[in-house]
Amino acid sequence: MDEAKALAVIYKKSLPAPFILAKGKGELAEKIIKIAEEKGIGIVKNRELTEELFYLETGDFIPEGCYEIIAEILAFIYKIRMER
Repeated sequence: MDEAKALAVIYKKSLPAPFILAKGKGELAEKIIKIAEEKGIGIVKNRELTEELFYLETGDFIPEGCYEIIAEILAFIYKIRMER
């Protein structure tokens, strides 16, 4: 079985694109997920997107080809937050 992977993506209006805030696999991935759960940060499981972006380093901007899916995910999380 593949080792678990996790990415934390953030978007700030003052920057040109969303970027990788944190990434990890195995135990580090589990810690990233646990912290997100504890902080009430939205979690979306998308293995294909994670694999596509995992080559990026922390601090790297998301490539333009992924803007649409990232925007959909961020909109989904924002909607859920507003419904709470």
